[in-house]
Amino acid sequence: MSVLIVIPARYASTRYPGKPLAELRGATGEARSLVRRSWDAAMSVPGIARVVVATDDERIAAAARAFGAEVVMTPESCRNGTERCAAVVEAIGSEHDIVVNLQGDAPLTPHWFVSALVAAMEADPSCPVATPVLRCDAAALAGFLEDRRHGRVGGTTAVFDRNHNALYFSKEVLPFTGRVLGEGDEIPVFHHVGVYAYRPAALLAYADWAPGHLEGWEGLEQLRFMENGVLVRCVEVDGQGRAFWEVNNPSDIDRVEGIFRELGIS
Repeated sequence: MSVLIVIPARYASTRYPGKPLAELRGATGEARSLVRRSWDAAMSVPGIARVVVATDDERIAAAARAFGAEVVMTPESCRNGTERCAAVVEAIGSEHDIVVNLQGDAPLTPHWFVSALVAAMEADPSCPVATPVLRCDAAALAGFLEDRRHGRVGGTTAVFDRNHNALYFSKEVLPFTGRVLGEGDEIPVFHHVGVYAYRPAALLAYADWAPGHLEGWEGLEQLRFMENGVLVRCVEVDGQGRAFWEVNNPSDIDRVEGIFRELGIS
């Protein structure tokens, strides 16, 4: 199957304006913009036909072209990354079988997460949308709970049925556990990783729907699919001992840079 990776990059983020151009230092001290590091992550995925940066901002476009990225300019009216991916399909056509949305705030996304999504879509031609979930360990769960105690909007959690079809996504820590869980416990909380794989038809349908009520409350674009009766497949992935975190707030920069140093990512 032909796979296109789209990296949506928006300058006017409410929580973190200019986030795609924020610089993160790697293990060698080299500073690279967040959009560049997301591009590096996309380029590490094997078997991908094409990678594009999708933006409506000339500053981001210029920065992306400077490091060799292909850029597709998309409308300012795009309200989220999924709408921006749909705009890319409308601009370049539906020549690819699968479109992957590698959100530009997740430079630590391992290439095998994307490969697992593509494999799940190939294995089930009826699957319209897929997204990875990662079971939390004690440290990750503690980080989620710490963010919530301090009123910070951190990562997203996912709950799903026995067939791994999503039941809900939330910025709250779901399911509620009500007790302290340690290293020896199987933790029932799954971190939703901000990557999506779509069939082009599902993307184009999404762009025609009005935002849903739950999507508006949670600020989570994937809920629009669910509110319109479209199944979202949760693909459990193995972190292989690798720490994962997204850049949602300026305070996340230090945490992500620390993981770069631990992993030796330049």
